[in-house]
Amino acid sequence: MGRNIIHKIFIFFCLLSLMIPLKGKADEDVLGLYARSAVLMDGDSGRILYGKEEEMELPMASTTKVMTCIIALEEMAGDTVCTVSENAVSQPKVKLGMVKNDQFYLKDLLYSLMLESHNDTAVCIAETVGGSVEGFASKMNEKAQKIGCKKSYFITPNGLDAQDENGIHHTTAKELALIMRYALTQSPKSKEFIELTSTPSYSFTNRKGNKSFSCVNHNALLSMVKGALSGKTGFTGNAGYCYVGAVEQDGKLLIISLLACGWPNHKGYKWVDTKKLVTYGMENFEKRKITEEPAYYGEIPLENGQAETVRVCEWRIESKENGKEDYGCDESAQKIPEVLMGLEEQVEKEVQVPTVIEAPVTKGQKAGWVKYFVDGTEFAAYPIIICETVGAFDYWHCLKQIIKGFLL
Repeated sequence: MGRNIIHKIFIFFCLLSLMIPLKGKADEDVLGLYARSAVLMDGDSGRILYGKEEEMELPMASTTKVMTCIIALEEMAGDTVCTVSENAVSQPKVKLGMVKNDQFYLKDLLYSLMLESHNDTAVCIAETVGGSVEGFASKMNEKAQKIGCKKSYFITPNGLDAQDENGIHHTTAKELALIMRYALTQSPKSKEFIELTSTPSYSFTNRKGNKSFSCVNHNALLSMVKGALSGKTGFTGNAGYCYVGAVEQDGKLLIISLLACGWPNHKGYKWVDTKKLVTYGMENFEKRKITEEPAYYGEIPLENGQAETVRVCEWRIESKENGKEDYGCDESAQKIPEVLMGLEEQVEKEVQVPTVIEAPVTKGQKAGWVKYFVDGTEFAAYPIIICETVGAFDYWHCLKQIIKGFLL
């Protein structure tokens, strides 16, 4: 009987353990995404709001063309003439159908690149901007480093599977989102990029005007989700279905990045995952100020001062007309940012001030810093300043005190 009881207890705890989610990677993907690697990023701050194997290095197919497009926009004028090479003509489908030595304007080819994802167009653009595919790839890798992408490696401008002595053409879901964030918010050509990638359809001709072409935007997100801003799909045999896109709603800019999101016949998986991530971001995060009105921080002991302590406070602008002091400081300090935060997330504050200050001190002098963090990421830092001028307790101060006492 005793053994039966022990046996039943053992089975009970085994079953119970199956019901308890494991810590770490096993319970990170609570949304049940199809993608092998995925990211939901706050486009304003670059903070990852949701990640699934976001650092995994994977091929990214035609989402590569986001990088191709933004480099071309930044480095060449729209009326730059692009001449088609044999290399461009030889690219596999999907393609515009170029012929050697034909010519196009760069602006028109960028629509071909981003709306229809034409591979021959990507090579023609790359050779025009970089002199060669290899030269353009160097520009892509250099730009990736500047953006902060340390795990990405570009070989082709169209994202076709490729490999050389340095490895395969690849990125990570996190870094693909960073590239899209750069294109949307940080590049000097962000406005043009958004206008181009959000265009439903576009028609153009070659430079001679004897051939016409039409492009339709294949970013289904534009018609699926309110506030869809931009996006790029991709597929190769090694990469599977990939996607990077952005949605702007209620003051929130969300960037979605998906790698290895199914293979044929699962073309729709990326849209299912995208909707899940957008819904998660909209329902679980809100814009909040990183801090309310700056707080007073009290007093710090003075060494060799005419007073024992000096008042210090977090810098702020206050109107003298309302009977308050105007401490003043650099203008950047008065900007209190709004941060996209989880409903349960709290702002953490770190105050850095000395334990004692050497006199003399002057009003407005910086004494330290107060920094604000969310989930370990610093979002704001403001100087703590001295609120009053206090002289040193020196020979001249003593002499003045003696003379004052004598006269009184």
